[in-house]
Amino acid sequence: MDKILIEQKLESLRRCIVRVIDKTPEQQEILAKDVDLQDVIVLNISRAVQLCVDIASHLVAQSNERAPATMGESFSILAKLKIIDDDTALKLRKTVGFRNLAVHNYDEINWAIVYSICKKDLPVFQSFAKMVMQYCRL
Repeated sequence: MDKILIEQKLESLRRCIVRVIDKTPEQQEILAKDVDLQDVIVLNISRAVQLCVDIASHLVAQSNERAPATMGESFSILAKLKIIDDDTALKLRKTVGFRNLAVHNYDEINWAIVYSICKKDLPVFQSFAKMVMQYCRL
């Protein structure tokens, strides 16, 4: 396992989450009207998801498990390996769905859902990072 690579990706993940927190407005209506905030927030959430997928893929590759068929499956494998818990795996699989929507169908994004992610769902990334750090002994 390349601990330096994982540390770098975890630091990038931390910066993405801080950026989302810093840019999330007090009211959902502001986000719905401000395209610059929308871009910053969606980009950083998408990056955060991709960083988690990259870390998961690296850890799965170091195991005896088969390669995941989907990005979301990589989190299921990490849960099977007891690197992350089942709840975190489920939540991260859902973030992959958001990432796919953001990347492929940006014009269909529901800003109320994005706002909810910003206000309620960011801790899953922090939980993931803590579990990975514990597993890797970082």
